Amino acid sequence: MINGKKIVIVLPAYNAALTLKQTYDEIPFDIVDDVVLVDDASKDNTVETAKQIGIKHVIKHEKNRGYGGNQKSCYTKALELNADIIIMLHPDYQYTPKLIAPIAGIIANDLYPAVYASRILGKGALKGGMPIYKYIANRCLTLFQNILISQKLSEYHTGYRAFSKEIFSKIDIEANSDDFIFDNQMTAQVFMAGFEIGELTCPTKYFEEASSINFKRSSIYGLGVLWVSIQYRLQKWGLGKYKIFKAI
Repeated sequence: MINGKKIVIVLPAYNAALTLKQTYDEIPFDIVDDVVLVDDASKDNTVETAKQIGIKHVIKHEKNRGYGGNQKSCYTKALELNADIIIMLHPDYQYTPKLIAPIAGIIANDLYPAVYASRILGKGALKGGMPIYKYIANRCLTLFQNILISQKLSEYHTGYRAFSKEIFSKIDIEANSDDFIFDNQMTAQVFMAGFEIGELTCPTKYFEEASSINFKRSSIYGLGVLWVSIQYRLQKWGLGKYKIFKAI
């Protein structure tokens, strides 16, 4: 805990057996109260590894629900555990768990209700091996989103993010996609609900075991990002009503 606030780490896992222990061992359990792992029908022994290293809350999807569907299960379980701060950390070791303490501290000290660890602030992305086409796409999409959503985030596409429990009482994550676009929809919901998002610099690693999506799926994701931003602007202008913003 920090300032009496319960901190729960959620790990959306898919074929993460090779990197899970390395990720778990760096979690600062002097402040972290619980860890939740949701396995999205992995083909390896992610679940067995999770139990062996001592993760108490392990949920297994019998059928693959997708990255967004995995997160829905993660956040639902964390809220059931009465989390005050929920931090999503990928168990593929692409993002360092060593940033958990400062991320949690920002929310626990009421500086921001949400915090994103940005690969773009500084030179973390390219230095860590982000493919150049992904870097360029990231920058272009982020520029487009900042214009339409009237924000100044350095990136919208990091998978390392934290939220206060209050945010979940104002948005409906179940209205979002079960696919990769979930992250972007949730970010749009957070802004639509009037919350601010803080950022801090995060080094990242790209290697064979780290999760990624191929070029085709990246292109589909990019089009989805554009549409979410357009939906946000139309809703703000009163020219459209979309289910992801219905609860706001």
